[in-house]
Amino acid sequence: MSRIKFIRKFANSKAALALPMTFMILFVSTLGIVAFTYFFSSQRINLQSQTLKISEAKQGFISLDDAVTSTLGQSGSAGTVELGDYGGRTSIEPTSNPLTIEVSDGSGIEETIFNASIGRVVYELPSAGSSDAGVYLKGDSRVITNQSGVTPSQLCIVKGAEHEEIRLGYRPTVSCTSGGLEDEKIVNYIRVYIVNLNSSDALALMGKIPLVASCINTQLTTHTYTVDNQTVNVQLSATLNGSSGSVSVPVQSNDQGAVIHVEIVESQVSIARWIR
Repeated sequence: MSRIKFIRKFANSKAALALPMTFMILFVSTLGIVAFTYFFSSQRINLQSQTLKISEAKQGFISLDDAVTSTLGQSGSAGTVELGDYGGRTSIEPTSNPLTIEVSDGSGIEETIFNASIGRVVYELPSAGSSDAGVYLKGDSRVITNQSGVTPSQLCIVKGAEHEEIRLGYRPTVSCTSGGLEDEKIVNYIRVYIVNLNSSDALALMGKIPLVASCINTQLTTHTYTVDNQTVNVQLSATLNGSSGSVSVPVQSNDQGAVIHVEIVESQVSIARWIR
């Protein structure tokens, strides 16, 4: 009888109520910790996955640039690459990237020698972004360059309208040589190399995309100028997609002056879907 009274007394006590409440608190707390850990781990895994895809997208566009540059100056040659499914969208924009080039010597020479859109390829990164805006994977921000060995490629990450984008385009590069006489004037050859993608197929696709870059032709256009004074520099000014830059090219002359041949060497490269 005393045992039954003890059980009844315990059941009605605060200690008896505290046990299930403590268990419930522990259970709920454990569930909260598990849920938080799962959410945090999922977010971290998702971020790592996005980072990996962005890294793969960068490498894919480096390979695409390699395919394009491997064809330059070799009409009929082609290079292939398959862009993977990186979670974003690839766009080939043949009518983008307008380029204008002007030549002047500060005296009698003043002419626009090139004016056309030269195209580009854009990859819109997933919404997570990469926080790499402003980074150049190849090339740099200069619109035109006359430095020996500098790549014409401009492969960079920029802040797009909605997300960050990988953009692949090409800028003009310049070289200069001199030698020989014409009408007793020293002859100078200034060459401007242009990679033109405006023959490419316009497309915007997601997922895996096999692409082929083909050099359609390479054409040479010459602008000739004769100066009677001892011109020491010719300036080439370029505006590419709204950004401007210029280079100063030294010109050799004698008492009779100089003959300047400005040659546009334009490689027409088409990027299209590769039908295997």
